[in-house]
Amino acid sequence: MAKKVVATLKTGTGKQYTKCIKMVKSEKTGAYIFKEAIVHNDEVKDFFAKK
Repeated sequence: MAKKVVATLKTGTGKQYTKCIKMVKSEKTGAYIFKEAIVHNDEVKDFFAKK
């Protein structure tokens, strides 16, 4: 699945978007989980600033 997403982001209007992956520690279990999102290039810093 990731290969499809990356391939579509490289063509046409997809260049305006970035796939972001953030590692977050779960308060409940203490384990790390990964949050993935496809965000517009202007909102990348906001995505990583959120907790």
